[in-house]
Amino acid sequence: MPFLEYLSRLSPIAHDLLVFSTVIVSGIGLGNIRLGGVKLGVAGVLFTGLIAGHLGILPSEETAHFLKEFGLVLFVFALGMQMGPGFFASLRNQGRVLNGYAFLLVASGAALAALGGHLLGMPAPAIAGLFSGATTNTPALGAAQQALASAGASASDVTLPALSYAATYPLAIVGIIASLTLVKAFFKIDVAQEAEAFRQEQGDGVHPLERMNLRVENVNLDGIAIADLPGAQETQVVIARHRPTGSTQVHPANPQTLIHQGDTVMAVGTKAHLEKFRRVIGSPTDDNLMQAPGDVRFRRVLVTNQDMLGKTVRELGLEHLHNVIVTRVSRGDLIFTALPNLRLQFGDMLQIVGEEADLEDATRALGDSVSMLNETNFAAIFTGILLGVLLGLYPFRIEGLPVPVRLGLAGGPLVMAILLTHLGRIGPMILHMPINANRALRELGIILFLACVGLLSGPRFIETVFSSQGLLWVSLGVIVTIVPLLLVGLLARKWHRMNFMSICGMMSGGMTDPPALAFASTLARCDSPGVAYAAVYPLTMLLRIIFAQILAQFS
Repeated sequence: MPFLEYLSRLSPIAHDLLVFSTVIVSGIGLGNIRLGGVKLGVAGVLFTGLIAGHLGILPSEETAHFLKEFGLVLFVFALGMQMGPGFFASLRNQGRVLNGYAFLLVASGAALAALGGHLLGMPAPAIAGLFSGATTNTPALGAAQQALASAGASASDVTLPALSYAATYPLAIVGIIASLTLVKAFFKIDVAQEAEAFRQEQGDGVHPLERMNLRVENVNLDGIAIADLPGAQETQVVIARHRPTGSTQVHPANPQTLIHQGDTVMAVGTKAHLEKFRRVIGSPTDDNLMQAPGDVRFRRVLVTNQDMLGKTVRELGLEHLHNVIVTRVSRGDLIFTALPNLRLQFGDMLQIVGEEADLEDATRALGDSVSMLNETNFAAIFTGILLGVLLGLYPFRIEGLPVPVRLGLAGGPLVMAILLTHLGRIGPMILHMPINANRALRELGIILFLACVGLLSGPRFIETVFSSQGLLWVSLGVIVTIVPLLLVGLLARKWHRMNFMSICGMMSGGMTDPPALAFASTLARCDSPGVAYAAVYPLTMLLRIIFAQILAQFS
């Protein structure tokens, strides 16, 4: 290709930009082609990179290596920021069962890859790549290559995981979908019935907040401050409004407000908690304090003042400083009662109740800056990346491995992003990234990584994969994909009687495979599988990164 050769001599940077842009644009186009309702998505960039590399259309090796690692860091750090707020919550309640099965899915897949690779005489780097491709997990591939490079492996060994990854990836997507279909057929599952049962179960577990107007009838409560009411803390109920006996005016309720027999109060909480609280206070009344006269208003305010971050609702002291009370907190899709010990994060939305002038003062104190939610704090993000890279370099020794295991550029930034977004800040810096910016950074990172992996692996791809050895890789990859999925799906349904919506989400999230989630959602005609998918995705991603490194160095 005379033009490219001439351009590489005239302007190497322009040549590399042309190569990368062509590979990425054509890869995105390839990824959008649907075959049987399934598309490769961003993985299409890997295959156009392989084709370009095979044809000898290559950027400079130094540029490709840098962009590969930089793209991986951007991707996993942005991914960690997305996962962080829900990571620890996913380990509680039903998440423990789901993540237990997800761990079994990852561990059994790694064991099959190691055993099958040993029987076939595969080198360890190829086994790690096969494990990553058969489970459609690109960060695991990056982690395996990082581990090999850190251990001083040869250039051919470092690129070997990408070859087995590319060989097994396409059939892995098909295998995941086939496994979901086989579990459905084996148990003769009625998907519509399962989806309806799941909605009812979730409806019982979500516990939406309600209001209840109560007349104080318990004589033992006469003259008691709201903060001292028995059962208020235990039932997690907040009293927002108060109307004294004989008065027509409603006033904001605060912890120091005294109640008397015959008063009317409005409480906020779940239906079950309100019912328990009612038995302590008195009986419901048809009076609606939301509509009764009085200078009481409510307002929804965003917490964007960094001085308020990390404080509990009690530590805010809004009822003392501004004479307003917080009744509920919205965080993402979750809405819950504003309990005194609830610790606030950047972007939380508080519903506050009080008089108009007091609400204005409280709003100014909390920040309520919508524009700040659309700003990306790059200083905090790159400080987090710096800490993540340092964490990734720290050696963890595991008995039986020739060299220490490091989280590397795939695991270190991921773990650090999860921890920092859970904390919400790095010293005085708020760690926040708008969802659109996060999505853009993730897409850019994974596109750069896959393009470079394809270009660097392309020259050896055809001769390695399209051989008797390559066919064995593909066959083992199908086993590593399907067998753990069927094992986990059958156990979850047989032993735990798990709803098929949860099984679909758990199996898709356990393979970190968005196309499988899309297929499951289409099958269910709803987004119910996404609940279990989100519950297992963070831990599964971390486990696959660790197992891939171990497999890459295991001999």
